Amino acid sequence: MSYETIGKVRVWGKVDESALKQAQTCAHYGDVVQTLLMADHHKGYSQPIGGVVAYDGQISPSGVGYDIGCGNKAVRTNLIADDVKPRIKQIMDEIGRKVEFGIGRVNVHKVDHELFDDPDWSVYRQISGNVHDKLKKLARDQLGTVGSGNHYVDIFEEPSTGRIWVGNHFGSRGFGHKTASGFLNLAAGRDFLGKAPGESMDQPPVLLDLDSETGDMYYRAMKLAGRYAYAGRDYVIGQVLGILGATSDFEVHNHHNFAWKERHEGKDCIVVRKGATPSAPGQLGFIGGSMGDISVIVRGKNTAENGEAFYSTVHGAGRVMSRTQAAGKMNWKTRVRLGGEITEERMMSAVQKFGVELRGAGTDESPFVYRQLREVLDAHSETLDVLHTLKPIGVAMAGANEFDPYKD
Repeated sequence: MSYETIGKVRVWGKVDESALKQAQTCAHYGDVVQTLLMADHHKGYSQPIGGVVAYDGQISPSGVGYDIGCGNKAVRTNLIADDVKPRIKQIMDEIGRKVEFGIGRVNVHKVDHELFDDPDWSVYRQISGNVHDKLKKLARDQLGTVGSGNHYVDIFEEPSTGRIWVGNHFGSRGFGHKTASGFLNLAAGRDFLGKAPGESMDQPPVLLDLDSETGDMYYRAMKLAGRYAYAGRDYVIGQVLGILGATSDFEVHNHHNFAWKERHEGKDCIVVRKGATPSAPGQLGFIGGSMGDISVIVRGKNTAENGEAFYSTVHGAGRVMSRTQAAGKMNWKTRVRLGGEITEERMMSAVQKFGVELRGAGTDESPFVYRQLREVLDAHSETLDVLHTLKPIGVAMAGANEFDPYKD
């Protein structure tokens, strides 16, 4: 087997001690079946990113996290690289103009979607009419916006075939964040829309019994936020296909901040994956690298080790440098950054060398702050097959100095 067991945690890849400490804390709270760290693991809020915790009858809003349903979608288009590369600058300019990036952004073209008739909106009305109306309006306003942090829209070339792919990465936006903070408030006895005190990155997980009223409401709200994230990614992929004048003939779409009801090692479990991709035998996944690295389409293997991973794998390359370490500390009054190990010149040199047309992004998202994707994939070689290797030729993200208190 290519993992090691440290205490009560199964660990793939190189150990990050701060993430391991968080995982060990998770392993000792609640009715835990198993705790795992994928090879891209690093420190997160309460549950590490790249962390998987399987519970018996419990769910963790802090484990799922604030960006409920964050995930990736990729589609293969009918275009080839020779059709796109000569006009990649104009294409990326148009993506930058038409796709809304950034915290708090709203979609100028409001999207009417069947999701807004979903019966699970009744969860919010159970809490109060004010909560229902505020969150539904926010969700309507932001559907089809991408956000900031490590969220992106990419144009890829598949070198082996010359085919052009489109991919994106983001989640449930402000709606998901307010859902998460609201249920964390309820669990602590506060009002859903109340102001929460500062919370520690290393605090134990917040747990709800799934058969409790609050646990059932959270589970339904989480699934609704997940469907919302899917709808947003679908919308943005459609925008980019329109810009390209392309159609698609194959797609892969998955969450990596979510909780699933699954059966593992003979037990029914609630599997909370934070920054971890489901990889059941035959299941497809899209895993993104940095702006200067490959991305891949993978398929879960039917192996004993994949079962021991609770059918989970990486969601990306994994950070090795904090945002402040990379970009420096921003004074938001003067809008001047001080310090930072990665200069814009160094980032742009690397990106241009890799052949990427970049729009937006700061040095805190440069290739230097991430592991190499191949490294973490190799750690999971017994659990997944790589079906398609994709090289970015265009990357669009929120602007370098976009204020986002929720960056992961």
